[in-house]
Amino acid sequence: GDGQNLVTEDVTVVEGDVATISCRVKNSDDSVIQLLNPNRQTIYFRDFRPLKDSRFQLVNFSNSELRVSLTNVSISDEGRYFCQLYTDPPQEIYTTITVLVPPRNLVIDVQKEIAVEGEEIELNCTAMASRPATTIRWFKGNKELTGKSEVEQWSDMYTVTSRLVLKVGREDDGVPVICLVDHPAVKDLQTQRYLEVMYKPQVRVSQNYPVQGLTREGEPLELTCAAFGKPQPTDMRWLRVDDEMPQHVVVSGSNLLISNLNKTDNGTYRCEASNAVGKSHADYMLFVY
Repeated sequence: GDGQNLVTEDVTVVEGDVATISCRVKNSDDSVIQLLNPNRQTIYFRDFRPLKDSRFQLVNFSNSELRVSLTNVSISDEGRYFCQLYTDPPQEIYTTITVLVPPRNLVIDVQKEIAVEGEEIELNCTAMASRPATTIRWFKGNKELTGKSEVEQWSDMYTVTSRLVLKVGREDDGVPVICLVDHPAVKDLQTQRYLEVMYKPQVRVSQNYPVQGLTREGEPLELTCAAFGKPQPTDMRWLRVDDEMPQHVVVSGSNLLISNLNKTDNGTYRCEASNAVGKSHADYMLFVY
């Protein structure tokens, strides 16, 4: 077949790097080897370079190989390069140079800087001007999520935008959302944004005294209310559900104190806390023995 005595390999190179083209002869008979560019102009004829492009340099020349390097490769260098052997008839094979372009930059765009728990937010990640088109992957913490990608082509470059819709909860506050690129020209390219999620208070009532055991008539009772939220709750209050607060109950800040329990104190005591997002409560049921 045509070019049976010639061997070469395809070359894939990142833009700006060096491509090396090798034309090899299996069984040399001292025939002339030459290398042509995609326009079929001679780059090298033996060890002579007729083409006035100094980015092409001779790496190795012998009877059995012509090896040429091309520095600072650009997209315009892409295409088929021909190895020719001046036998009778001449033999020819081609090698293809493919140029990869890493994404220029990676940007996450958040539709809302601060979200409220239960809300859906939209994030967009854009990888500019790469070749081939980038694959974009999303992670929340270390859990992979699925976005929806769109590819735009500008001449021979691709810009990819991936859209992620995320329903956020309080556990997402401070968690990074990571946009990561899969591309043959680049390793470990990623960018991240930290989620900021507002949530209504979480309220907890604990019994300080008696530490354990029964709430007995004549003894004291002390309760404490703790509330956490984002923003931090400013307003906290104690009330008695379905009844008036007994006269002798002392409330100071988050603490509720009854110094001398009696049966009329029986009931449900509620601590309420609120912030800009909403209001929550926790209940304590008192039964006096």
